[in-house]
Amino acid sequence: MSAERPILPPVRLHSEAELARDALAAPLFVRAVKLARWAGPDTRVGAGGELAEAHLPAAAEHLGLPADEEGAAYASEAWRLAVDTGLLDVTDPEEGELPDGAEEAEAEGTVTAGENLALLTSGSPQDVLGIWLDGLDAVHADATAPVLDDFADLVGEDGSIDFDALDWDPEAEAEFLDGVLGNLYLLTLADNGAGEGPVPLPALAASMIVPDDMGEPTDDILEQVSEAMMRLDDQFRLLEPIGIVAYQPVDEALMVEEGETADTSAAGAAEEDVTRYGMVKLTPLGLYGVRARMLEAGVDAPAVGDLADKGADALLDGIAHYPEPAARAEIQLWLAGHGTQGAVAAAAELLAAARGTDEGAPLRRLHCQQALALAGEEAEPAVRAVLGDQELGGLARVWLAEHGAADVPPPPEAMIFWLAIDTIAAQLDADGELDELQGLVEGLSAQHSGFFDEVWRVDHPATADVLEAMGRLHSDKKAAKEARKAAFKARSRGELRT
Repeated sequence: MSAERPILPPVRLHSEAELARDALAAPLFVRAVKLARWAGPDTRVGAGGELAEAHLPAAAEHLGLPADEEGAAYASEAWRLAVDTGLLDVTDPEEGELPDGAEEAEAEGTVTAGENLALLTSGSPQDVLGIWLDGLDAVHADATAPVLDDFADLVGEDGSIDFDALDWDPEAEAEFLDGVLGNLYLLTLADNGAGEGPVPLPALAASMIVPDDMGEPTDDILEQVSEAMMRLDDQFRLLEPIGIVAYQPVDEALMVEEGETADTSAAGAAEEDVTRYGMVKLTPLGLYGVRARMLEAGVDAPAVGDLADKGADALLDGIAHYPEPAARAEIQLWLAGHGTQGAVAAAAELLAAARGTDEGAPLRRLHCQQALALAGEEAEPAVRAVLGDQELGGLARVWLAEHGAADVPPPPEAMIFWLAIDTIAAQLDADGELDELQGLVEGLSAQHSGFFDEVWRVDHPATADVLEAMGRLHSDKKAAKEARKAAFKARSRGELRT
């Protein structure tokens, strides 16, 4: 069986030290840390851990915020994050401490510094990132919370809250935002990282709403996209301060009185400067955070470096369908782990892992060739050791020739044909560019007169499949016909042998 293709392309993350510095510099995290260090024994909190209202002006002032409603809201938000991330530990009021006639809701607790606060300075980058991820989870939950236009309408006569009236499905809301972040993650990794620019909010919303097979979106679909855009505008405004995205909000000039939108439809965006409708991109820290959430959800989201400490078999299988730059980077990290002293052993391990007759073996050998090219001349003893191997002798000769080695024995004719089949099988499995694959097919078949008269006898598991593909790809009609005939002979030969 060939290697299972990962759902997502591999991401190249910044180092943990760089990411930890980014986390500590995220505006909301900075404010949360400041408040955690500011809080003292006289600081009081409510029953839910929120900062007592009487302390909000002082907290806002400590953060350099205006002592108004907006400043208090920012201070309250930062305080909640400090509690949610363990920078502060809340102590509930003990039973019997309530003043006579006081309601339980009026009870005030105290706070102390949490263990995580010290970890920000004494812990490792991993410790810092773990705390930041807790903060991301908390902000994500806030971003998917219901928008309450009039909370009083939800409170019944007995004081209970009618959650059904919210028309809010927390799991669906979280799933939608995670889907949006997942699409943004994919767009960021598109074309080997060429898609790192900001994404228009209408396009991101449409990626979640418009069906893939829909031609011209209906008015109903366009209305759904517009609604999703405005919800995402609110959510990205909340997510940006934790450092996950860089966001240019929807231009407020597009809004009209009483909160109605002038024209935030996808059609409207197409007619104007699209940047006015919001632009968003994941930061390096955001790539790390979204990937962490996907991994926690069980999504296969590889990162360059995941295979650096694995065996050669895991390396060659793991990079089987990586884009070339990512595969090259992964190989370099793997080789660096062996050092120059271990070059021969590393090369021998790669060659051993490249053997096999399974469906994925040709692609493993192709990546083995690429890895050996990066290993340098120190690998020569290990390469020479496989010159007589049917599966590896051909690639060994190619490597030696490319490195200008002397005394390279000429390959037997059977090995030339075997290598041709193996090379094309690898490229077919790699889903290479059609023009390149066609050029390879025509080039290999032209190197030997009577190629198709001989190649069908090659004892390779992919011989018949490769010849059928050559029949489809070869631009010369006569050669294509010869390839199809050879494929029939190869398949008949295989059936007779079984």
